[in-house]
Amino acid sequence: MTEPVPSAANSGTLHLIPVGLSERPINDWLPTAAQQKASALPSYIAENAKTARAFLKQLQLTQPLQEINIHTLTDKADDAMIRQWLTPLLRGEDMGLVSEAGCPAVADPGARVVALAHRLNIRVKPWVGPSSILLGLMASGLEGQRFAFHGYAPVKPDARKQQLKQWEQISLRQKQSQLLIETPYRNVAMFQSLIETLALQTRLCVARDLTGEHEWVSTRSIADWRRLPAPDLASWPTLFLFQA
Repeated sequence: MTEPVPSAANSGTLHLIPVGLSERPINDWLPTAAQQKASALPSYIAENAKTARAFLKQLQLTQPLQEINIHTLTDKADDAMIRQWLTPLLRGEDMGLVSEAGCPAVADPGARVVALAHRLNIRVKPWVGPSSILLGLMASGLEGQRFAFHGYAPVKPDARKQQLKQWEQISLRQKQSQLLIETPYRNVAMFQSLIETLALQTRLCVARDLTGEHEWVSTRSIADWRRLPAPDLASWPTLFLFQA
């Protein structure tokens, strides 16, 4: 027998709670109302339970941390498992969803949870907080109406160069900003690939440690980047943005 789908009026709410991008105090990046809601939720779905607990420790929790139930969203979590996690919502209880950093479900596996919540007619509430994608785009001066976030480029140099050239051609044809990230220890190699591969007139923005102590954002043409000393990128999360 198929379980009846609740009406939105009877369901609990899945709260999408942003997590910090850096070690800055929580009051610097998460509004009070979002903190209050996050501190009262009895259960969470998280990409990483350890980082979720670190986030929760920053809040004035209404219950002991060890009593908050945290489900870890790994690759092994199928729809049946996620649906089981969402059962309290079907009974009218609220639940939180968090990413490792930034906004959940944006370039993040939490999108699977949100999609299933909609199929179950569960209310979904996004809360304001930091997104490296949007913060970097805001600060870049590049095209903000047409953009694509690609995640990671290929690791192997030849494949990476080919992919960057393809993205640059898309950028040129569609007047579209291209966004990508890299693991911090490969940031230097990525920066070198970008300035060696892209056309001289293409504008490249480097957005380092957004919201953090070492935040630094600079947009220059590839020609200008080649004339300057390479920025220090080895230790901090960095977003790369370019537009042909």
